[in-house]
Amino acid sequence: MNIQIQNLYTKAQKEQRLIIGLMSGTSMDGLDIALCAVSGSGAETVIKILEFKTGGYTDDFRAKIKAIFSKKQVDLELVCLMNEHIANIHADLINQALAEWGYKNEEIDFIASHGQTIFHAPKSLHQLTDYPNGTLQIGDGDHIAVKTGIITLSDFRQKHLAAGGEGAPLAVYGDYLIFSKKDEDRVMLNIGGIANFTYLPGNLQASEIFSTDVGPGNTLMDQFMQQYYDQFYDKDGEVAKSGNMNEALLNELLKCDFFDIAFPKTTGPELFNLDYLKSAQNQSSTQNISTTDVMTTLCHFSAETISAAIKKCFGDKAKAQIFMSGGGMHNPLLVQLLKKNLPHSDFFTTDDLAINPDAKEAVLFAVLANETLCGQPIDFGNRQGVPSICMGKISLPA
Repeated sequence: MNIQIQNLYTKAQKEQRLIIGLMSGTSMDGLDIALCAVSGSGAETVIKILEFKTGGYTDDFRAKIKAIFSKKQVDLELVCLMNEHIANIHADLINQALAEWGYKNEEIDFIASHGQTIFHAPKSLHQLTDYPNGTLQIGDGDHIAVKTGIITLSDFRQKHLAAGGEGAPLAVYGDYLIFSKKDEDRVMLNIGGIANFTYLPGNLQASEIFSTDVGPGNTLMDQFMQQYYDQFYDKDGEVAKSGNMNEALLNELLKCDFFDIAFPKTTGPELFNLDYLKSAQNQSSTQNISTTDVMTTLCHFSAETISAAIKKCFGDKAKAQIFMSGGGMHNPLLVQLLKKNLPHSDFFTTDDLAINPDAKEAVLFAVLANETLCGQPIDFGNRQGVPSICMGKISLPA
């Protein structure tokens, strides 16, 4: 037997495994690195975050990603080169984090790498009859494995596509294993670039779980701040809090076929971008309103679409236990608007469930890797968009 296969087999059988979960989202603020101690699998999974940090990206590296991100026409040579370059940068950030935390690379059992999404193309977006759902994440797992010396699982979304899903949201798999609680219905709301939520029924029946993207979380606000304020995001919602919501623009932003598509569904910055905003401003004759008013309206837009989706699922008087994660939970205005729109619901963060909300997405990929190595596909029944599968391709260090 190949010594690396033997190594894989031995590590998968350990009572407790050290797994690094990685996440680099559409916001591109850096690489989230979560070192997790994981034992068990399936409903018996126990996970603890040992260390967490976000490895920052340089402006130059971020600009290179943006050059190929969410565009139909890009430099193919740069896409090819960035597949390797992103992996090497991520490997460097992992090595640096381990040294900072006082761990040797050989002490780590596995890495679970999401990679960097550069294009997400569900059928609802591309509308090409002869083509399936598609998504592309780059940052090759082999490069990470070789440069860190750690077995790496990556490219999780492709199995989801192959099994009939849209490649997202994948949070449902980890949410179910980590956060389900008997006799308590929960909504796990992640407000990243795109907002999505998972419904976890208190009867613990996997076949009743519901997960979907709902629309823009931070992506439009972040893009606008970068374009007009030369800031990466609206820290503490200060710009949005200083303006006034423009009703005409808000109504136009809400006129999108995506919001009429049945759940579950997925989307991305390929749809919700500055061109989408420009078109809405042209249609509503709001091209000349202040940038602060635009930011306020974009914040209301995100709050409106998130709360409308939750009401659509649970009724106008939705009384849900909502646990937030993602960058949007740090925007006071956005959270205030959500609470106003959903007055019967109770709001928490995953901190209340012993998982750092900023680390949650990285932790979820550690859970996905653990299931591939040590578990079995969870039976989600016939839930549309939630195939019963394990995900992730395995890359060996040598």
